[in-house]
Amino acid sequence: MFDISSIGIRLSGTILFLTALFFFAFPFFVGIRHAGCIFGTVISFLGVVFFALNPFVSGVLQKIWENGFGHFVLCVLMGLLGFGAVLGIVFSVLMLRAAGNAPKEEHTVVILGCKVRGGAPSLMLQRRLDAALAYLEQHKNLPVIVCGGQGADESISEAQCMRDYLTAHGIPEEQIYLDDTSVSTLENMQNAKAILTEQDWPKEITVVTDGYHEYRSAKIAQGIGLKAYAVPAVTSWYLVPSYWVREWLGICYQFVFG
Repeated sequence: MFDISSIGIRLSGTILFLTALFFFAFPFFVGIRHAGCIFGTVISFLGVVFFALNPFVSGVLQKIWENGFGHFVLCVLMGLLGFGAVLGIVFSVLMLRAAGNAPKEEHTVVILGCKVRGGAPSLMLQRRLDAALAYLEQHKNLPVIVCGGQGADESISEAQCMRDYLTAHGIPEEQIYLDDTSVSTLENMQNAKAILTEQDWPKEITVVTDGYHEYRSAKIAQGIGLKAYAVPAVTSWYLVPSYWVREWLGICYQFVFG
């Protein structure tokens, strides 16, 4: 049942999963570690083993399959694998649609934070800020809320770093409002809503974050009474797979735990 007789299929599967393993393991070597990297690395490694060592692996799996309890366990695992694949496709469609949900009118701009390195924005954060600057160039004088607290390994808060970057690129400081205490997307949205309420502004926002993150951000915003539109930043191509899978896990967590 598990034996793959075609060498071409085994070779193609091995190459495919080796490629995936590279993309999921690479972030570890540049100091990025998160659930998407770990989950993707494990699945990719198992895929490489299954295809590269198929004659041996298929024999082991066949013996397990012939055992009553082993048969049950493998059925459960295959069911979970299939269910996970379907969820991944559904989530990906929702994420792509959300990233394309551009604002049709002008709303308060909310920029979600990311890592600060040595007092300067990381590449990912800089790209979010650059996406915001490009949008603000076309939509001047919009209020901007920058969101992000200070991590244990950060010299300043993400919000302060973002404000400094924006003002250095011509955005007036009085146009920028700080949420420098939040440590999660939920807190980002809650604190942004508090600023909107305090200023008596409409509860519609334009969220600037990486494209993969727009869907979950919009759902969290919706859950607390905000309507969110998207201005997505560009994510480095070699980081997309691991962050994309991390977002799948984040969406699952949000659905289960709210």
